[in-house]
Amino acid sequence: MTGPPLLRMSGITKSFLGVRVLHGVDLELRPGRLHALVGENGAGKSTLMKVLAGVHRADEGTVELEGSPVSFEHPLQAQRAGVSTVFQEFNLLPERTVAENVFLGREIRRRGWVDGRAMERATAALLSDLDLRGIDPRARVGSLSVAEQQVVEIVKALSHDARIISMDEPTAALADHEVETLYRIIGRLLARGVAVLYVSHRMREIFDLAHTITVLKDGRLVDTVSADAVTPTDLVRKMVGRPVSAVFPEPLTPHGEHVGRVRLSVSGGGNAQLDGIDLQVRGGEILGLGGLQGSGRTEVAHALFGIERFTRGEVFVDGRRIDARSPRQAVRAGLVLVTEDRKAQGLALNQSIAANGRLVLDAVWPFGSARRARRLPEILSSVELVARAGHGQDVRYLSGGNQQKVVLAKWLAAEPGVMVLDEPTRGIDVGAKQAVYRLMRELAAAGVAIVLISSELPELIGMSDRLVVLRDGRVAGELPGGSGEEAVMAMATGSPHGNDPDPAVDDPRTPPGSGDEVVDDAMKGTGASTPPPTPSADPVPPTGDGGEDPSARHEEAAP
Repeated sequence: MTGPPLLRMSGITKSFLGVRVLHGVDLELRPGRLHALVGENGAGKSTLMKVLAGVHRADEGTVELEGSPVSFEHPLQAQRAGVSTVFQEFNLLPERTVAENVFLGREIRRRGWVDGRAMERATAALLSDLDLRGIDPRARVGSLSVAEQQVVEIVKALSHDARIISMDEPTAALADHEVETLYRIIGRLLARGVAVLYVSHRMREIFDLAHTITVLKDGRLVDTVSADAVTPTDLVRKMVGRPVSAVFPEPLTPHGEHVGRVRLSVSGGGNAQLDGIDLQVRGGEILGLGGLQGSGRTEVAHALFGIERFTRGEVFVDGRRIDARSPRQAVRAGLVLVTEDRKAQGLALNQSIAANGRLVLDAVWPFGSARRARRLPEILSSVELVARAGHGQDVRYLSGGNQQKVVLAKWLAAEPGVMVLDEPTRGIDVGAKQAVYRLMRELAAAGVAIVLISSELPELIGMSDRLVVLRDGRVAGELPGGSGEEAVMAMATGSPHGNDPDPAVDDPRTPPGSGDEVVDDAMKGTGASTPPPTPSADPVPPTGDGGEDPSARHEEAAP
């Protein structure tokens, strides 16, 4: 690493209510370089980022900007110094325009009046600098997609003449093509000399983008390394303190052996999005549902759960034919769905852990929920929930991994015979993923039939006893557990040869069979698509870890 750092954080220590969450952490950022910050949930990533952003003050340690000591008492001070942060929860006003959000609190004025046209012109110029001409500065922010809102946050940072931009899980809610757009934006930021601090759980992004990687564990600095000098396997070992090969628990029985009676059977299932869906799942079995984005995986889950019900065919649960016209009917029949978006569809963020655990019981069995809820403490313990303030703690303050455990506990309280898990490990760290995997194996051992939907091919293959692959709303075929990624992709794409490469496997820094793909949180889609170009190759010149932020959305999800 040549040249002096643009920013140096030395010995940063921070405690909350007597609990130390950062222990003397060091970090350096350099112009035109992307520095990835990785670690399990609770490692201290968000806290360190918030110290840099002026949200928290460090108890000990120093921060230097271009060699001069700085101390940010407020995020506005950090922004004025050229340090901006794009948090996972955006800081935007949905009823105002793009230009009004970009210049919020420092509006351009002319003769004492806000000059809206001047702000629109300035915003258009900033968008043009990033080669983004599809966003209208006059558009209401609430009408924009998540990806477009993220662009507004980045443009707002640039309007402060940001020299340092921190990004917290920026691709968590983005589709594949939107991720590619973000990659290009980051490339242009780096080309103009901006230093980027990038927090992500996704191995592919880290190795696509990062020049330098810092690993935190339990609030302590583990290592800072060049991205070229470490493999994904090495990185995971540094993050979790164990080899990545230990991530997937062994299956209950050898692949292909039936372990119980058929608990879920679909024959000829179809609706407006699906046709001819045939599948069976036995108790003690994990059936993986694979396919590309838009292949019909989530649509199958919604059809089973009565959201977009099957209008053709038959569904049997434990030998009884069901026609679930609502989620409530599906739950009463013994089938539950863990949705892919835990915040919007799975949790009431402003309610306690205990209240969230009762959501399903109160909605489905309002007169018997108290009796059924007696098992909740036992269930919450079984999912390895970590909550320092107990079960009265608001869910919004939990890490992503612990939030997901609350979602699982909520559905386990209904004592299901069939569980459909749609992207159950999305946005959680490696340690939390392993806890979810252990729970899945334990549920299967108890006789539950599990349907797993995952965009991470290594996860889908590693956890499934059998695989059913969808293509264009139909079953493309079935594969045994342990099948290779090429076979899955060939079936998903209709390719007779399966020549689509998987970048996690083909990474020249990764020895074949090293297992690093276990933690490759693939972009929503194939899990084996060609990654976007890295920023360093872009020739176009420029012109959460711990608890949730209290400002997180408080959305209640009825089962």
